[in-house]
Amino acid sequence: MKVLCSILMVVLLLTVSPLADAQAKRIPKYVVRFNSFGPVKVGMTVTQASKALGIRLVTTEQGNCRYFEAKRGFKDIGFMVNDGTIARFDVFERGIATDRGARVGDSEARIKSLYKGMYEVSKHPYVDGHYIVVDMKGGKFSIIFETDGKRVTSFRAGRSPEIGYIEGCS
Repeated sequence: MKVLCSILMVVLLLTVSPLADAQAKRIPKYVVRFNSFGPVKVGMTVTQASKALGIRLVTTEQGNCRYFEAKRGFKDIGFMVNDGTIARFDVFERGIATDRGARVGDSEARIKSLYKGMYEVSKHPYVDGHYIVVDMKGGKFSIIFETDGKRVTSFRAGRSPEIGYIEGCS
């Protein structure tokens, strides 16, 4: 009986493993969530984030609040650092998606369907477009999609209050 159970377990593992591998390959390693980008979490220091990415983050700015970018790779994302820790992630190009698959270039309708029942829409302060704001439960973290009225032009994810800064660090 023990031998039969062992054989069944091996057969089950061999059957399930390829399915799990296939599913893991479909989910990109580096996606934006409310409070993270891949292994980088809001609240990490630049040193911790660089180590997690395996790439040095650099900046040319000064001050308490500034942006860092990857020395190589990850060209589509900016890392806002405020008071020494990662506060938010800004995405300007189509190359990076949220964990639900939202990207720059997506229609407003697609964003609304991906985050059904979770979003609020407001007028964009500078262009004839919108902010589609998705708050994580508790409101501590959010994702804000900026649109031109039809398509996403950029998005950002991170903690309050920095997520609400309209012009980068201000």
